[in-house]
Amino acid sequence: MRIRKITPGVVLALLAASAAGCGSSGKAGQATSQTLTYWASNQGTSLDNDRQVLQPELDKFTRQTGIKVKLQVIGWPDLLNRILAATTSGQGPDVLNIGNTWSASLQSTGALLPFDDATLAKIGGKGRFLGPSLAATGAAGKAPAGVPLYGQAYALYYNKKMFAAAGIDHPPATWPELVADGKKLTHGGQWGLTLQAGQVTENAHHAAILGAQQGAQLFDSAGKPHLSSPQEVAAIKQYVDLMAVDKIVNPSDAEYTDTSTSLKDVATGKAAMFMNQASQGSFKLVGMKLDDLGVTPIPFPAPVPAGGRHVNSFVAGINLSVFKNTKNRDAALKFVKFMDSADEQKILNKTYGSLPVVSDAYSDPAFQTPATKVFQQVLATSAEPLPEVPQESQFETLVGGAMKTMFADAANGKPITDEYVRAKLDQVDQQLAASG
Repeated sequence: MRIRKITPGVVLALLAASAAGCGSSGKAGQATSQTLTYWASNQGTSLDNDRQVLQPELDKFTRQTGIKVKLQVIGWPDLLNRILAATTSGQGPDVLNIGNTWSASLQSTGALLPFDDATLAKIGGKGRFLGPSLAATGAAGKAPAGVPLYGQAYALYYNKKMFAAAGIDHPPATWPELVADGKKLTHGGQWGLTLQAGQVTENAHHAAILGAQQGAQLFDSAGKPHLSSPQEVAAIKQYVDLMAVDKIVNPSDAEYTDTSTSLKDVATGKAAMFMNQASQGSFKLVGMKLDDLGVTPIPFPAPVPAGGRHVNSFVAGINLSVFKNTKNRDAALKFVKFMDSADEQKILNKTYGSLPVVSDAYSDPAFQTPATKVFQQVLATSAEPLPEVPQESQFETLVGGAMKTMFADAANGKPITDEYVRAKLDQVDQQLAASG
């Protein structure tokens, strides 16, 4: 899931809003003709690239059903703000993409159509969907707030040519190996690793993945945040130290917010490694030969900490949701069924380099490549959902923002100590507790 920036104040105000004000009643909601408004997230290399990918498929849907679709592609820095505003203003779409980690937060607004068993039956039934992806659709015990659209998992991409030139014959399996390889690969204008250090939620994703490896529990069973635990402090310091201590990340990466920038760095040989979601298609679009691109699970600490969990990723991906008060519910569900059909899942996920979320799409040879199998294995066996709590989007914003500050300080030479990290995370805990 590629996600973005949102201010804590917006989250606190909008998530607290009454569900009575939620829903789609703008142009989409007022429409009496069969015209849908669809908000799509940015999955490709640019908004224009997404329009080029999606419009032919939407035209195909219109030819099949007579239902027109008005497409708006919204960048990640704006998408969550736009969605939250729509839940209170009523000026929203009929159908929209959401990052699956937002499911519980958006579910709590009451604005999204619940996909109960009867609704799921209209789009082919829940048995078609892969279990890990379907699990990341809302809080436990509640009907899903949407259905999966694109499956994702994190892994470590690496430039094979750069590894060979450095005399490295296999990718790192442990964190010390990652650092050692990164140092061999860092020289001149070349860096061992590139990070989206200025992208708030990308930081939060790594806080969750590496925290799980250290044994952290971000929220307890009562929903109380524990971001400043020793385990989470160790995880975040380990991540920021790639720039601050290990010196294998360009300090300029503290300003990186656009995923395509890091993709280009790996493609052009400016950086050798990048921890990211399944985006092989995006690498290809920035000019990289896929034969030169390797992929392996994100390395584990060594030794594995006591209580550490076997996690290489969180259950990432994009869900497709419907605003509950749309006037075009039947048409919206037909569109959801179309987008999750086996044929469309093959087309869209091949283009974006993501993973199908329905089992009947995996017959396509494109999803049997060694690289794709790495992501399938990670998603099936070593991916852990992010906390399914109403404050999840606030967690991403606050911890990701704190990490952005840490990287900015590291880039300017400020020491990143355990005490410094703990103080930042104490502030996050306090803010989350005050809003709970």
